[in-house]
Amino acid sequence: MNTQFSRVDEKEVSIEEKLRALYDLQSVVSAIDKIKILRGELPLEVQDLEDEIAGLKTRLHNLDDEIKNIETAISNKKISIRESQALIAKYSEQQNNVRNNREYDSLAKEIEFQNLEIQLSEKRIREFTTDMETRKETIDSSKVLLEERLDDLGRKNKELEEITEETRIEEEKLKARAEKIEFFIDPRLLTAFKRIRKNARNGLAVVTIQRDACGGCFNKIPPQRQLDIASRKKIIVCEYCGRILVDEKIGQIYEEE
Repeated sequence: MNTQFSRVDEKEVSIEEKLRALYDLQSVVSAIDKIKILRGELPLEVQDLEDEIAGLKTRLHNLDDEIKNIETAISNKKISIRESQALIAKYSEQQNNVRNNREYDSLAKEIEFQNLEIQLSEKRIREFTTDMETRKETIDSSKVLLEERLDDLGRKNKELEEITEETRIEEEKLKARAEKIEFFIDPRLLTAFKRIRKNARNGLAVVTIQRDACGGCFNKIPPQRQLDIASRKKIIVCEYCGRILVDEKIGQIYEEE
């Protein structure tokens, strides 16, 4: 259809012209939809991979921080062990110079307590070491998975770029065409069109009568209502799905032009 659209006074535009413009716009945006379908799920797959990669990087960063904290905890426990050993040596030396059994027993209890502290610290070091090894294994597996996902992302991005490039020129022409048609349609009608299209599962806001039924929801349209639609004297919507209804001849005229 080669009609050059331009914004004109709404009073100068007939209902038939509005319906033709709406049908024309629907045809163009449906063609754009087909291009997007051609791209398939690639954009979503790319987004999912990017999200997963971001999650893996965050996990690796957190694991590195956790390992540093564990290493610090192990270091602190080793310092505690050396301090306890120093105290044991000190108390043992003092036992050689005690004046009575009470002092000796008191120092013995201190030595016993420090030995328990050493045992506890050694136990905690073993636990920390096990935790650290587990985290290191998780880091190794996460790095492998990250490399795989980065490879997947590179491949998916390449596929998407190839498909996008193949359809880019056609899509740009269609978008430019849609903008011209939208400029011709009055704002309220255009807003209604976009609202219906957004709520429609298949993106169809304008449909023709097919076999006496709505071309969107396939509910039967009464004969008199079909005559009203064919007369193109007013904009009629389907009482079931809310789509704008036009007669088949509008579509035929569009194809011929």
